[in-house]
Amino acid sequence: MTDVPYGDDPDLEVVRREEELEVSKRHREVGRARIRKVVEEHPFEDVVQRGIEHAELEVVPANEADSGEIEELPDGSMSIPVFEERLVVEKRLVVRERVLVRKRVEQRDERVAADLRREVVEVDVDPEAADRLHVAAPPPDGP
Repeated sequence: MTDVPYGDDPDLEVVRREEELEVSKRHREVGRARIRKVVEEHPFEDVVQRGIEHAELEVVPANEADSGEIEELPDGSMSIPVFEERLVVEKRLVVRERVLVRKRVEQRDERVAADLRREVVEVDVDPEAADRLHVAAPPPDGP
């Protein structure tokens, strides 16, 4: 009877592992572009014609019957109010242009480096059993 030191199964297996690098992409915000409107003010000046009435005045002494209203005087002249045109200036907001903002994605190659670990199987054999150990060639490494 042969003595099998590792149980009833004479075959032993050792599993070897190694790390692989898995690279994925994740979007992250690296900053923001801010857009704002600034109100600029600049002077505006123009020349506009306006009408101004002129009157010639004659100062006469008031009589007892003078009411102070517009009236036709006995000599046929009129006592009338004097007017002038006043300028009315209004501002209004007018759409002049639209600013478009477009984003684009730029593709760049980035180098990725890491230290990968892998398990290596080392076999120590006592010199007395060296002629009893047969090692099969390992399969070629994958990608």
